[in-house]
Amino acid sequence: MDSKGLACWNLLFHLLIVLGTCDFVPVDGTNAIRHQRMDVNNPQRNSKRDHVAHVQEKMSMHDHSHSSSHGMHQMDPTTTVFFVFDDLKLGKTMSILFPDGDPSPLSSPYLWPREQADPIPFSLAKLPQILQHFSFPQGSRKAQVMEDTLRACETKPIKGESKACATSYESLVDFARMILGLNTDIEVLSTHHLAKSNAARLQNYTITEAPERISNPKMVSCHTMPYPFIVFYCHYQQGDNRLYRTVLSGENGDKVEAIAICHMDTSQWNRDHVSFQMLGIEPGTAPVCHFFPAENFVLVPSTSSI
Repeated sequence: MDSKGLACWNLLFHLLIVLGTCDFVPVDGTNAIRHQRMDVNNPQRNSKRDHVAHVQEKMSMHDHSHSSSHGMHQMDPTTTVFFVFDDLKLGKTMSILFPDGDPSPLSSPYLWPREQADPIPFSLAKLPQILQHFSFPQGSRKAQVMEDTLRACETKPIKGESKACATSYESLVDFARMILGLNTDIEVLSTHHLAKSNAARLQNYTITEAPERISNPKMVSCHTMPYPFIVFYCHYQQGDNRLYRTVLSGENGDKVEAIAICHMDTSQWNRDHVSFQMLGIEPGTAPVCHFFPAENFVLVPSTSSI
């Protein structure tokens, strides 16, 4: 195997290990990445209709772009807690919802291989054809959700940003290698639960370990998108963006090892971005931080590659 192929498989291996819920399973004669938290024991899930039966009915997206309501980050404000950089410290308490970590839980459980994903059009111009493929009626809520996702994927990046919507694990690997280096060993960072209670996930969490900064000359952030199959919105933004790892303890017994990202320069963001509304600040006046939900992840060069 050549070095490019080895780098590809190294990334896939790290995705499986760090996300902790994936393995390779056959789907229609191919290999796909399976997320074990999904119900994969029901054989009907392998049919096209069952794969697409539950597109997310709710989508709240906000971005940093100038000309559209979609762009650099695709986040649900109900599960994203924004905070200022000075609050990322030992002893700080915040009310946070950490989802269980199912990747786009109302979508298909598979991150499809390229040979399965590529024959299906993925563009706004082909939306009628896509809806017909998945047997979704035009004008339905599911059709609107898919249109919003496609529109977000096709929105022009802001200054200094590179972005791609990965519809297969090969396309995700290709984008990561383009940004981080063809022969770079890549590490996958994600938030995960260390302990879970039966209590509601929304609770007060206290930072119980001093945040540790993660050295990262470059990073690729990937966010799940609502679609009939798993799609990751991945992007790289030039500038001072800092990663931290910390541990938070919930008032009801939950314990989470969380990845936080702090955007030190927000001057290019849309002033209507939800973070400014929540924090009562203006673009470029203060760094904005947030924790990554468990279903999202960050790709960085491994320490051996730096």
